[in-house]
Amino acid sequence: LPQIEAFKQGFNQKLQEGQEKLHQMWLDWSKKSSKESGDETSAEPEEMESLALLMACTITQQLQITCCKTVSAIQGLPSSLQDKVKQSLSTIEELHASFLAANSFQDLSSSVLTQSQGKLAVIQEYMEELLDYLKTNTPLSWLVGPFSPREEEQ
Repeated sequence: LPQIEAFKQGFNQKLQEGQEKLHQMWLDWSKKSSKESGDETSAEPEEMESLALLMACTITQQLQITCCKTVSAIQGLPSSLQDKVKQSLSTIEELHASFLAANSFQDLSSSVLTQSQGKLAVIQEYMEELLDYLKTNTPLSWLVGPFSPREEEQ
């Protein structure tokens, strides 16, 4: 259905935009580093760590925005799906807050670092489950628009 394809394209576009931003950040940092040192291989570990934290903040912020929009768009779907998306949003907010507050990886608890990849994998599973559901159970309002009572002319 067109609405599901549009949702998937929008989700994929946001992901691609995030990847492009990260790539541009990497290029900008690489140019700055090579100009300052004259040698691209002499990157300071602290700079690499700072860039990695910045990337983590950017990725989790993009995910947070997308997840917020998804939560508002799936009202009326089964509560089990809504709960999973809300749980995903909560997890992303926690991850984003952790990366945002950190000045270095040492500021992050070992559980944040070891569990973040697993948490993101679960979120991806939930989103795939949502898309699979929508493929076979498209909400009627997505097809014909919102219903509202029509006032009788007198």
